[in-house]
Amino acid sequence: MKSADSRPKTGLDNKLRIIGGQWRGRKVSFPNSEGLRPTSDRVRETLFNWLAPIIPNANCLDLFAGSGALGFEALSRGAAHIDLVDSSPTVVRHLQENLHLLNGNGSVWLEQAQSRLQHCQKKYDIIFLDPPFAQNLLAPCIDLIEQHQLLTDQAWVYVETGNTELLPNLPAHWKLHREKNAGQVCYRLFSIDAT
Repeated sequence: MKSADSRPKTGLDNKLRIIGGQWRGRKVSFPNSEGLRPTSDRVRETLFNWLAPIIPNANCLDLFAGSGALGFEALSRGAAHIDLVDSSPTVVRHLQENLHLLNGNGSVWLEQAQSRLQHCQKKYDIIFLDPPFAQNLLAPCIDLIEQHQLLTDQAWVYVETGNTELLPNLPAHWKLHREKNAGQVCYRLFSIDAT
């Protein structure tokens, strides 16, 4: 969800369009923030087509929430709850405002991803992992998800990386379900078999 961005920092809010579900066509704002890059419409459309049978009533975690593109799309398409996590106070304020405007069922956490995972007391049906590219954040997050048993039986994990990044070693029960490339992004959906 984040990578280096050469756009000038104008201070103006950017707009993100929700592409499906009850809020289809609604636009929400997000701030200029270094490294913040919303998951594209094309990628979201494909991802949520993959998740269509799973998303209704799902309990979801958007761990590097940024613009909220994945979390708000999940809620729009019928997820029961979303926890949105980001470490930027400005980004978190926008996420809170947008969640309130949409009257969405969720919580927003101003916290580092690893800290949230260490203190989390829930289990999730779907976790979105879209960290800033090339910062080696996936491996420690995956380790914490496993250590703290944060996934329900038959959960799903979405992972978005730069297309030249190698995945860390994954637990054996994480099975690659789908994988695609779009521009400089590689995105994958894993099904998690109960161990």
